Amino acid sequence: MATYNEVASFYDISSWELFLFAPIPSPAYELKQSLQAMIDQKTKPIGALGRLEELALQIAMAQAVTTPSIQDPTWLVFAADHGIARRGVSPYPSEVTAQMVANFLAGGAAINVFARLHQFALQVIDAGVAAPLPEHPDLVRRPVAPGTADFLETAAMTGEQCEQALADGRRLVEEHLARGVNTFGFGEMGIGNSSSAAMLMHLLTGLDLEVCVGRGTGLDDEGLARKTAVLREAAARCGDLEDPLEVLRQYGGFELTMIVGGVLAAAAGRGLILVDGFIATAAVLVAAKIDAGVLNYCIFAHCSQERGHRAMLDYLQAKPLLSLGMRLGEGTGAAMALPLVRAAAAFFREMASFTDAGVSQALES
Repeated sequence: MATYNEVASFYDISSWELFLFAPIPSPAYELKQSLQAMIDQKTKPIGALGRLEELALQIAMAQAVTTPSIQDPTWLVFAADHGIARRGVSPYPSEVTAQMVANFLAGGAAINVFARLHQFALQVIDAGVAAPLPEHPDLVRRPVAPGTADFLETAAMTGEQCEQALADGRRLVEEHLARGVNTFGFGEMGIGNSSSAAMLMHLLTGLDLEVCVGRGTGLDDEGLARKTAVLREAAARCGDLEDPLEVLRQYGGFELTMIVGGVLAAAAGRGLILVDGFIATAAVLVAAKIDAGVLNYCIFAHCSQERGHRAMLDYLQAKPLLSLGMRLGEGTGAAMALPLVRAAAAFFREMASFTDAGVSQALES
């Protein structure tokens, strides 16, 4: 995969040059052997903690430390509306986006429940909601515009709008990194955004649209057929595209674009990224096409029930931690994986070694 600078240079997109990310560091490969030895010396049979051992190694290498930790985990939930929603690609009207943001702010959504339960910080960002939102101290206002354009007719965003959304996502994450946050979850809310995610997946993986398009918020068979037909017509508007920035501009959403910016910034700061479901993974796919190094910092939390997610995970060679039949979004699937991530870091940091505990090791055969 090309790096961000290579993509920008190849396509000579001068506006993107105003918005360059810090380079993404490689994991501490030089520590891998010693970190694995530390895991193997814990008071357990080798490999007895299964995936938690793999996860602990990934976290330690990402953080480049021998005492990995999860500090102030923070979920950023971005909300925005989509022009494509007027084409009947969702059973819900666009007004639901603003209504759900109000629910987030009132503490009544699933992600609020899980934030309280698992004790992580939650921030809601208006990336471009069409309807007015209530004043609230917990609402971060970064609206690019009152929703994207209808990508059946024209590009979802102008170049300037896409750049602004990427930069805003980057800045929000950089602010949290500066405060000591080292673990992020990214959530989203936006009626029509599963259509954007399907388009990103289709164009950036080359998989047939039928594989990528799902029921979203609950379309019936007739609705799914209509959604697929609309998206196939939209895909024909541009033909084949390879540049991830141009794909994002043509078919993305403001909330998805801010997540792309946030993912790239988190990885640049060695922040762990707990990846949610279909829509958040589509944003990670775009980020990975810009710089594949982001994947070293991604922990894929779960496999969504949304059609296409498993195929996208397979394309990214990602092994999700959970499969719970979830398809809500909001960052809820990522929230379910946080206790596992905390457990992996904790056992590495706190579990005694055979030497420390005075426990005999297995005899060599």
